[in-house]
Amino acid sequence: MFTPSQADVRRFFCGAYDKGRRGLPMEPLEQLAWAWIEHHPEYHAELADLNAALRAMGQADPDRDNPFLHLSMHLSISEQCSIDQPPGIRQAVELLATRRNSLHAAHHEVMACLGRMLWESQRSGRPPDGLAYVAEVQRRATAG
Repeated sequence: MFTPSQADVRRFFCGAYDKGRRGLPMEPLEQLAWAWIEHHPEYHAELADLNAALRAMGQADPDRDNPFLHLSMHLSISEQCSIDQPPGIRQAVELLATRRNSLHAAHHEVMACLGRMLWESQRSGRPPDGLAYVAEVQRRATAG
């Protein structure tokens, strides 16, 4: 399993932003990151300054989103859907995206489910419950 450091994650997203902005060739994962970055212009200033992003590590601001965590969650959900792992997540996300008329909006709802699953796993000391996670996304997709 690949476990990048916080600095690695920041370098990756800042690099993808720079390449995308300048129209440079990108690796497939960078292309996916760029696609999500384009949906979040509110993060562009932070992504444009790698040195500032590295200096800001560990300085949590409870009043705003962490762009690196947020974009990482977009990538995680995209990867989960691409391999349908946990089983059923692809269909649940697709249904939610259809209901919301937006894959981006659906991802933001799925992030809440993913965050809850990870929080509950950490709190209980048990592995993440993928079945409960998929069920929660499905509930959101089928709720009126």
